Amino acid sequence: MKTAFCALICFLSASILLDKELTAQERITVLYPSPAGSWMIPVIAKEAKYFEREGITVEYVRVGGSTRIVAALLGGSAQIIHAGEPAVVPAAQRGADVVIVAAFCNAAQHRLIVRPEIKDVRDLKGKPVGITTFGSTSDYILRFALQKYGLDPNKDVSILQTGGQPEGLAAMSAGKIFAQRMGFPFHLKAQQMGMRELIDFSQLGLEENIGAMITTRSFIAQRRGTVLRYLRAYVRGMHRFKSDKEFAKKSYGKFAQINDEALLEANWQEYASHMLRSPRPTIRGIQQVIDSGTLGKVDVKPERLVDFSLVDELERTGFIDAVYKE
Repeated sequence: MKTAFCALICFLSASILLDKELTAQERITVLYPSPAGSWMIPVIAKEAKYFEREGITVEYVRVGGSTRIVAALLGGSAQIIHAGEPAVVPAAQRGADVVIVAAFCNAAQHRLIVRPEIKDVRDLKGKPVGITTFGSTSDYILRFALQKYGLDPNKDVSILQTGGQPEGLAAMSAGKIFAQRMGFPFHLKAQQMGMRELIDFSQLGLEENIGAMITTRSFIAQRRGTVLRYLRAYVRGMHRFKSDKEFAKKSYGKFAQINDEALLEANWQEYASHMLRSPRPTIRGIQQVIDSGTLGKVDVKPERLVDFSLVDELERTGFIDAVYKE
């Protein structure tokens, strides 16, 4: 009887300690737009339990379209988001204190994917084309391509919102749209389905904050420690992706529901080759978005859209160097 009573006390004590440990974990909601490779680093960090290591429990929630995600951030539905930078510019123009904190890659990884009967960008005239949402990266890239080849996005095509890259691929396969911007690995999946790659934007000198980690200046001021700990886990996720290929492929395959080894390998090869050592955002990429004219007249300076202080702190304290020595 005494032994059973002692065992019960030990069990209850362990349960209390576990409850305290779970309570001590700070919970935050983080949003992302699609299961494309550009949004996979938080998944790697989560699978590797790096957020738990930093005392954070992350709820990683998909919301289709970067413009919707930025709106959700500003409305208080999330504390941190990962979204395309073109959606940040208009928000800042309207006075929002939204800022880009980090990015894992600066090389634009976009392709313009079209139906097989489209041989030239000009063939899209008079046809419906797809984007995820208005004001998103896909919107900016599509308009950039159309303008570059002499088409007026507002007059020569019908732009339809598909909600995400997987949905855009389904719409293209069904013949509802004739083109959409896609990234890894969906552009490869599209080609497997008989679609064509018309433009590789990485060859046009564009820069971009891939996987952009975004929050607000007010949240940084109130809970800088939280943002810093999230960023620490994010950096560890970047390093794990590049240094542990099989773990990275398995984690991403689970996230994107992809079992095709060729797609997973190509995704890893592409991003591993462009992975930054330190997640410092690019000002040039934001300036290119502003200069493109696809967002209309923009009076915001790109420096206003970036907070380098957190990456600076991780570099200054030696954290990033320490991660790469592990």
